[in-house]
Amino acid sequence: MIKNLFYVFLLTSFFSQSCIKGPVCAYEDKNVAATAAEITYLQNYFTANNITNVTQHSSGVFYTISNAGNGNTPNLCSNVVVNYNAFLLGASAPFDGNNSAEGINFILGQLIVGVQKTLPLIKDGGTITLYIPPSLAYGSNSQQDQNGTVILPANSYLKFVFTILGVV
Repeated sequence: MIKNLFYVFLLTSFFSQSCIKGPVCAYEDKNVAATAAEITYLQNYFTANNITNVTQHSSGVFYTISNAGNGNTPNLCSNVVVNYNAFLLGASAPFDGNNSAEGINFILGQLIVGVQKTLPLIKDGGTITLYIPPSLAYGSNSQQDQNGTVILPANSYLKFVFTILGVV
């Protein structure tokens, strides 16, 4: 009898362990969307600057896919290796970026909501340009560098160009 209970326990332990699927993802999709005023602002910007072929995501981020890629698609818990340039909307010089051969690593769920929502539209090897309204970026919070200098004013509209080099 004890021998049978041992086998039942052993089988139960084996099957319960086989159902565990690795680390649990701590990131959740944020239910945030751009305001109508932010969407209108971006639409007016596109018209004034003759920017065509932009698509509006349901969140209010606008994007253009240059290359859809053909590898893995990232999710919120993916470690993505990317190259990117980040601009204040209308600026010609980036305020941040990385264009090295090895790229830079991020967990998608740690990035601003506008990137979280739209980077999964491309796959490994893809390139996308994002136009992100303030409510899906840093909102009313200005961003400062290590010296306390403001590099992004509050309520900034941002443009990012991302190329995914790898998805883990």
